[in-house]
Amino acid sequence: MICFVVFYQFTQQNLPACKPVLTPSWIVTTFLLMGVIFIPIGLVTLRTSHSVIEIVERYDTECIPEKFRGNKVSYIKDSTILKNCSLYLKVPKHMKAPIYIYYQLDNYYQNHRRYVKSRNDQQLLHGLKSNDTSSCQPEDSSNGLPSVPCGLIAWSLFNDTFKFIRESSELVVNRKNIAWKSDRNHKFGKQVYPFNFQNGTFIGGGSLDPSVPLSDQEDLIVWMRTAALPSFRKMYGRIEEDLDADDVIAVHLMNNYNTYSFGGKKKLVLSTSSWLGGKNDFLGVAYVFVGSSSIIISLVFMLLHVKNPRPYGETAYLSWNR
Repeated sequence: MICFVVFYQFTQQNLPACKPVLTPSWIVTTFLLMGVIFIPIGLVTLRTSHSVIEIVERYDTECIPEKFRGNKVSYIKDSTILKNCSLYLKVPKHMKAPIYIYYQLDNYYQNHRRYVKSRNDQQLLHGLKSNDTSSCQPEDSSNGLPSVPCGLIAWSLFNDTFKFIRESSELVVNRKNIAWKSDRNHKFGKQVYPFNFQNGTFIGGGSLDPSVPLSDQEDLIVWMRTAALPSFRKMYGRIEEDLDADDVIAVHLMNNYNTYSFGGKKKLVLSTSSWLGGKNDFLGVAYVFVGSSSIIISLVFMLLHVKNPRPYGETAYLSWNR
């Protein structure tokens, strides 16, 4: 009987409930409080983001010899030409270790439906024990043998390399633990080794050491976590020593990766980090915008209430108060 009464009250919307009356004073106070809270948070977030020191250098155009700049695609596809190149980066401010190294690709659609689906997660975990590689087409096999890892994502592995020199001494780049721990431990097999990889007619990107298991091929693991947007960064490594202001860093790189066929761009990024991560003003700008909008709305409501106040008190004419 009690259950029936409760159910009846629920269906008739007669259960006890909080019914706040949104009076003008409550609305003005709420929006004003939101502004007072959000704006300081946004300013702190912006300051934190601006404290991150970042060096971004595009190198895909600079690293093409003058005589090949009219036909960049033929240059990058010619395996007989060395692709070595040198850049010089000036450190604008003191950069505290660890300094993260990223490569950035623009106009590269890793989120394309056919590209994203061209992989086999069971093969990455179990190797040749996984026989169904139909999802990896057209890069599921070569010369009649299955490829490990298979698919377009692995086939197009980024393969530019970087070496950093400061005052004639090479900076050590730590390339360990650049991939997610969960990916290393649970998505790539510890007993799975590359097999028949990049042995087809068309060579995509980088090759893999067949003596190293996939769980330790962190370049591959980072690359296989596809990006959602056409401009993205992926971690290359870390420099674990400070760089002083006005230091000049010589970067010796191999410009191997072909982005010229589709008008892509390649950039090298050196960045410090903060408690919020890397440099990104979006969160701070969003907080300031929402806080400022809230204060403006509260002032508008306040002026409207002062100009047109309720005649007999704020809740006098509400039906349930008569």
